[in-house]
Amino acid sequence: MSVRARPVGPSAVLVDVAGPGEALALAAWVRDRSLPVVEVVPAAATVLLDGVDPAAVLPALAAWEPTAEAPTGGLVEVSVTYDGEDLDAVADAWGTTVAEVVERHAALTFVSAFCGFAPGFAYLAGLPDELSVPRLDSPRPRVPAGSVALAGTWCGVYPTASPGGWRIIGRTDVGLWDTRREPPALLPPGTRVRFVPA
Repeated sequence: MSVRARPVGPSAVLVDVAGPGEALALAAWVRDRSLPVVEVVPAAATVLLDGVDPAAVLPALAAWEPTAEAPTGGLVEVSVTYDGEDLDAVADAWGTTVAEVVERHAALTFVSAFCGFAPGFAYLAGLPDELSVPRLDSPRPRVPAGSVALAGTWCGVYPTASPGGWRIIGRTDVGLWDTRREPPALLPPGTRVRFVPA
C-alpha cells in the first residue's frame, strides 16, 4: 500500500491520511516501531514526523497499513455545567430540545485526535456528522477558560480565555494544561473523553 508522504525541508516528513483516526493510528505505529523521529505530530488529516532523515523514513512508511485501528488511551471524565450561550442554537440545529442536546453530548465518548490552537486545547473527535454545527459567523473576542464548545464535528474545551468561534454549550473547571504534570496536557492525543453533567 503506497503512503502519500513528502519531505518538508531537510529534516521532516509530512504524511497525508484520510482523517483523525488514521492520523492517530500512524502516530502510534511510528512510535511503536521506534523509527528515528524526534517528534510525531498528528493532526486532522496529516502526521508530521519531525527531526528525521527523509531518505531513511520514507521507505519505512511503505510498511504501514492505513486501515489500522486507531489506538485509544485512558478515559478522562469532565464535569460540565451545561449553560452555554449557544445551547439554544445547537438545539435548533439538531432539531431538538436543550435537554436532549445535553443528553446526547453526555452519551458520547470522544477521542482526543490532536492538540493545537492553544496549549492544552484538544480537538475531540466523536460528534456524528448529523450533529455537525457551524462555527459562528464572527468569532467572539473572548471565550472564557473552561468553555465546552462545538464546531463542525469537533468538540473542545478552551484551556484559557481567548478569541473563538465555536458554539459554547457549557463550562468546566477542569485544568487542561499544567506544566508540572507529565504530560502537561490533560487530554493528549488518544485520550478518551466523556462529559458528565454537573
